[in-house]
Amino acid sequence: MQNEAKLTRRQVLGALAAGTLHAAATPERPNILYIFTDDHSYRTLSCYKEAYPWAKTPNFDRLAKQGVRFLAAYNGAWCMPSRSTMLTGRHSFGIESMRMEGPYPGCEYDPEKVEFWPKIFRQKGYFTAQIGKWHTGTDTGFGRDWDYQLVWNRPKFTETSTNYYYDQPITYHGGKTEILKRYSTDQYTDWAVDFMKGEGRDKTKPWYLWLCYGAVHAPYQPAKRHLEELAGIDFETPKDIYSPRPGKPDWAQEINDWKPGPDGTPVSGKMTLTQWVRQYHQGVIALDEAVGRLMTTLDETNQRKNTLVIFTSDQGLAFGQHGFRGVKLAAYDANIRSPLMFSMPGKIPEGEVCDVPVSGVDIPATIFKFAGITPPWEVHGHDLSPLLKNPKANWPHTMMMVSTGQKFGSDILPDLDGKSAMHNKVPYYVMIRDKNMKYVRPLITDLEELYDLDKDPDELDNLAVKKEHQATLKRLRVKVAAELKRTKANFADRMPPVRESIKA
Repeated sequence: MQNEAKLTRRQVLGALAAGTLHAAATPERPNILYIFTDDHSYRTLSCYKEAYPWAKTPNFDRLAKQGVRFLAAYNGAWCMPSRSTMLTGRHSFGIESMRMEGPYPGCEYDPEKVEFWPKIFRQKGYFTAQIGKWHTGTDTGFGRDWDYQLVWNRPKFTETSTNYYYDQPITYHGGKTEILKRYSTDQYTDWAVDFMKGEGRDKTKPWYLWLCYGAVHAPYQPAKRHLEELAGIDFETPKDIYSPRPGKPDWAQEINDWKPGPDGTPVSGKMTLTQWVRQYHQGVIALDEAVGRLMTTLDETNQRKNTLVIFTSDQGLAFGQHGFRGVKLAAYDANIRSPLMFSMPGKIPEGEVCDVPVSGVDIPATIFKFAGITPPWEVHGHDLSPLLKNPKANWPHTMMMVSTGQKFGSDILPDLDGKSAMHNKVPYYVMIRDKNMKYVRPLITDLEELYDLDKDPDELDNLAVKKEHQATLKRLRVKVAAELKRTKANFADRMPPVRESIKA
């Protein structure tokens, strides 16, 4: 590969003509920069109306203006299944052999039973790279899935699993591992900039870079230069930070991570809600700076028009909503809804907003389409290209997100007994969005949830327990069953019964 990169221009042109080399990026075969943040709520970006008025993210906002921004993306319920979906294009129940093993967050998989699609792109002539957090098995796939890899292998180095910002063991291209002392957001960006400028890659090939930041995961540590930012911020305390929560399932009544402090301010541990939210948002500032640097590099290297840029996160994070502190998992938008943007000048319209809810499984399907590659296995999602051409286009597909805790593939079946299908106090579930209506079907015997997000964006009023909404509830039950069967969910016909509770 290094020898190939050193060929003369005449040799390269000759090899291309003979079909022995793949061409560099073109609009039909673009570079792909996939920016993937961690626990990063859409409510932190000022281009989303739900953001606090003091949250300012000019570079994310600029990226949104250069492409299509989706209002509602649901990629996963926590780190590992979200990443597994991004690597396979499948919901957790369709990913065989992925499993938690050893000390947390140790996990493993069998590459013969579950293939990651960067391997296919590599076979089809893309130069594939991954930088940053890795959280899907101790085998990172270097040399099989990736040509270039600088990663924090969190499942392998479990003793440093909380080192999201400093002192990470970084493994270089499947070889040596050294401790990173720099602020991780800054270092990942430096590496990505160098890569895009050509360092360490074959310049005759289009490239795919999955850039996985650890921010803004707990412990929400800002860069030192941002420690004085956002002083004096204020915001309303979430309406249901304390229980009881009328109309909600039994499990939701047990979520009480906050208590009133001496002055009435919510407190958890040694931090007030205000301190916690401020620190979290300070960490977003470095991510915004990183996006600015990445986009500037694409412009300066004349790669912008031939590069598809995607930005999203593995899931969101609750700031006290529904009683949660620093937890995703639950199907509420405050917990799991992610930002999502696509940008490619000339191929994707600019400054557009799409209100169609989409799922994480749709993103790999869309990447395959842009690269002109046919998935070699059945992906569960749908190519979003029609919405990227016309964000107002009719979309006939059902948005579904499935949470099965730490279980994947056939392994989830023993847990579906109505009792043990729980992950950190939250039950497994299937969630769909039908325009403004959200339906959550628990995989334990408890209440269903149904919310009208136009009228009740905070998801406080569970319509599933009200008589006048039973027709909608029944209609959405049918849609869930159909989508589970379409994607060959192995539990589609054996879900535990739900608990009926109809109020007049």
